[in-house]
Amino acid sequence: MFHHITVLKEEAVEGLHIRRDGVYVDCTLGGAGHSFEIASRLDGSGLLIAFDQDDVALENAAKRLEPVAGKVRLIRSNFRHIELELAGVQEALRDGRPQVDGILFDLGVSSPQLDEADRGFSYHHDAELDMRMDRTAPLTAKEIVNEWTEQEIAKILFEYGEEKFSRRIAANIASAREKGPIETTGQLTELIKEGIPAAARRTGPHPARRSFQALRIAVNDELGAFEDALEQSIRCLAPGGRIAVITFHSLEDRICKQIFNKHVARCTCPPDFPMCVCGKPGVLQLVNRKPIEAGAEELEANTRARSAKLRIAEKL
Repeated sequence: MFHHITVLKEEAVEGLHIRRDGVYVDCTLGGAGHSFEIASRLDGSGLLIAFDQDDVALENAAKRLEPVAGKVRLIRSNFRHIELELAGVQEALRDGRPQVDGILFDLGVSSPQLDEADRGFSYHHDAELDMRMDRTAPLTAKEIVNEWTEQEIAKILFEYGEEKFSRRIAANIASAREKGPIETTGQLTELIKEGIPAAARRTGPHPARRSFQALRIAVNDELGAFEDALEQSIRCLAPGGRIAVITFHSLEDRICKQIFNKHVARCTCPPDFPMCVCGKPGVLQLVNRKPIEAGAEELEANTRARSAKLRIAEKL
């Protein structure tokens, strides 16, 4: 059963300021929680376009969205292709180019992907090392662990997982694979544990959490895809349209903050000038200066919401 608890659902959807006849994009369909809420607020002339690269998610979302199916179009694609994909949707075009009223990103990995053993995302189950969100993609965690250099592995564990014992873990992996390939999540979890001092293992989250997160990000090029998609999304917004981004990792949040700030209006012309002549008008304004976080009630119901941050910007 595909069950996923949507994080910051009300806050994100409210932040988009849904117009009943508008065209909206959910870049991260997942369990369809946000998608259902957005589509429910549209009338017959509105449209939600939802992206996902996971066939299981698409199949299950289609069932969940049956009551609003006439207002939803599902696209199987990585969201880094948003501009190209929207160019093929007539309802999303204005003056021949994509111009939509709102775009949502929820960068949390769906709970079923993390929890289902055969996906290879979880350190709680022994399964084949995989971690691909798109199961047709060529790169797997098994390839990284067995074929990338020790230095490359240490780098991604440190940069993407903020794992301070990254070099020790990478050395363990390099030593172990000389005796035979590392095939499963169970093998990898034990190697990670051996690379972390016992005192450090006794406190904090599961010792493999940071390393598994790092490998997942590397396998799916999550940060590169998000950066590409966010820049394209800003171009695809119509004036007055909003973009809402929910992140769960400091690197994702940093990318979002930096890109938003890059495009925020910074006009230095005197306020009585009839038009901007400084060449720094910007294209966005921030809706919330500080990120919105989950409240106590949501945190009690879903501990995965503890690292969630929501940023919203509006196109000028």
